[in-house]
Amino acid sequence: MDVSVTMWATTIGVLIALIVADFFIGGRKPHEVSVKEAGIWTAVWIALAALFGGFLWWHSGGQPAGEFFAGYITEKSLSVDNLFVFILIMGKFAVPRIYQQRVLMFGVIIALVLRAAFIAGGAALVAQFSWVFFLFGAFLIWTAWKLIKEARADEEDEEFEENRLLKSITRRFPSTDRYHGTKLFIVENGRRLITPMLIVMLAIGTTDVLFALDSIPAIFGLTQDPYIVFTANAFALMGLRQLYFLIGGLLKKLVHLSYGLSVILGFIGVKLVLHAAHEAGAHVPEIGIPLSLGVIVVVLAVTTVTSLMASRKAAGAEPEPQKLDA
Repeated sequence: MDVSVTMWATTIGVLIALIVADFFIGGRKPHEVSVKEAGIWTAVWIALAALFGGFLWWHSGGQPAGEFFAGYITEKSLSVDNLFVFILIMGKFAVPRIYQQRVLMFGVIIALVLRAAFIAGGAALVAQFSWVFFLFGAFLIWTAWKLIKEARADEEDEEFEENRLLKSITRRFPSTDRYHGTKLFIVENGRRLITPMLIVMLAIGTTDVLFALDSIPAIFGLTQDPYIVFTANAFALMGLRQLYFLIGGLLKKLVHLSYGLSVILGFIGVKLVLHAAHEAGAHVPEIGIPLSLGVIVVVLAVTTVTSLMASRKAAGAEPEPQKLDA
């Protein structure tokens, strides 16, 4: 897809305008986000992503549009897994509910900037070395196997472990032990201190980079166009804040999510290996975007249905609390 500098600049400008509008309309005043509000904004971001995909179809044809939708759905599904960790982070830092949306908004912006750097690096590697697809493919297959292993072992992380960057910041910069509204810095006894609000924002943004280690190679398995990779990531991340409040209570019911994500990552890993082999001159079949998009949608649908069925069955099997005789 031929993308001019003007189109890049316009796209980034529109995305910034959407983020600013989101902040002033729904995120400027700290408040507890209701399910209704989260549902409306989730629908808005999905509609915007659909409109952008339609624009790509009109501008460049069905192939780029199909790659965008496949990448967007993949990134969106992988971002749901991020929400489990975001809940742990919110709990560890005891973030008041009225400030959680502010934390998520700026945490996601930090994550988007960091992902943009990852995407630029990945695009440079892909453009110079076709064999990197073997590495991406092998890494995704290994990640898929790891997800299945963890799901079968029923391992759940009950605590959030700070990454090295976050530990370095909290160790070198003095901070307060309580929140001061939405302030990131305060001056106390002549000293400039950072607040827990800034620390938890950095925790959200930098932790997302760990998830980008598998999501970025995954989307490069669907398209090698940096423009599509970036916009698919942007639209998936920008709706993540509302998704957190919309399905936060339902996450524990998605008991088969790890299996579904492992199938998707494994499938894309195989697709990358086949593509790398084809680029190397081997006569092997390649997996097209229509098939990729179909597999992703079907796997997510089946995973969601079976998860809800399993959760309902487990809830029905729980014994009712016995009543004590007076």
